[in-house]
Amino acid sequence: RKRRMIENPVADETLDEELYEHFRFEATKGQMPLRVDKFLMNLVENATRNKIQQAAEAGNIIVNDVAVKSNYKVKAFDVVRIMLSHPPYENLILPENIPLDIVFEDDALLVINKPAGLVVHPGHGNYTGTLVNALAFHFENLPLNSSERPGLVHRIDKDTSGLLVVAKTEFAMTFLAKQFEEKTSEREYIALVWGNVAEDEGTVTGDIARHAKDRMQMAVVPDGEGKHAVTHYKVLERFGYVTLVSCKLETGRTHQIRVHMKSIGHTLFNDERYGGNLILKGTTFTKYKQFIDNCFKVLPRQALHAKTLGFVHPTTKEFMSFNTELPEDMKECIAKWKAYSNSHNTDEEEN
Repeated sequence: RKRRMIENPVADETLDEELYEHFRFEATKGQMPLRVDKFLMNLVENATRNKIQQAAEAGNIIVNDVAVKSNYKVKAFDVVRIMLSHPPYENLILPENIPLDIVFEDDALLVINKPAGLVVHPGHGNYTGTLVNALAFHFENLPLNSSERPGLVHRIDKDTSGLLVVAKTEFAMTFLAKQFEEKTSEREYIALVWGNVAEDEGTVTGDIARHAKDRMQMAVVPDGEGKHAVTHYKVLERFGYVTLVSCKLETGRTHQIRVHMKSIGHTLFNDERYGGNLILKGTTFTKYKQFIDNCFKVLPRQALHAKTLGFVHPTTKEFMSFNTELPEDMKECIAKWKAYSNSHNTDEEEN
């Protein structure tokens, strides 16, 4: 992350201060020439053109180890970095007294039931109030993972609730991480998705990579162009316009269930980032719209819960499996759909 002495033709002098890498992007082979400020605008969350241009003027935008102006044209395979004089805020972990719902704990690890809304680790725009800040307060000397984040073996999205395991020793970190990498851990999620899922069970296989146009989204891409991903799903209950499903992860990619279910026409209910906060199935009746709005109010996030987590314990070598109940917001939303489907013939009324 640190780098000294960067050649700087912009300011016509050599930077001799310590600089820290905050962002790093490599242009793909298909990258058409594009101004570096526009290139970064597409990739850096919450960035403004003005801020990027200021960073360039200060000599903080580095392409292939040389500082560039904001009108530099990025081309295929360029390595573009934003370097600043302070470490990234996500590396400065402030202990915070945030309560944790600990399902299990021993000397090697702990299993936490994460509420929806809690970010797992600090990142751009979320430097405090995360699970990692809570862990730093409640536990000392947690081992660092490959991204230098204390205790984290895996992560779940901010607005997804449910189970995750945290390592308390270096050995536990290595042992558990290997199981996630080798796909021997057990992870089951419960999701409410739009539409009536045709098959009672099935498997979605499709590489996942960042969306070409919307960098905040992931997408299924042609084989070999992203990370291999496999999701097994099973229908638990049908409510006409939505379906309750169990999803078992064979791999653990960013937004995997959200992306895979959308790719087969079943976006997660109220998943704003992927368009699930729109009425994707049902009728145009005003009463139906009111019903959906009420469901969204009860469940103001994507309908996804990490219900089951299983792994071999690093010390005892026994397989351990943990289960959690659905949180109240999901229970309440499902109850509304159950009542609706019992009182409406969804086959007849859809238009």
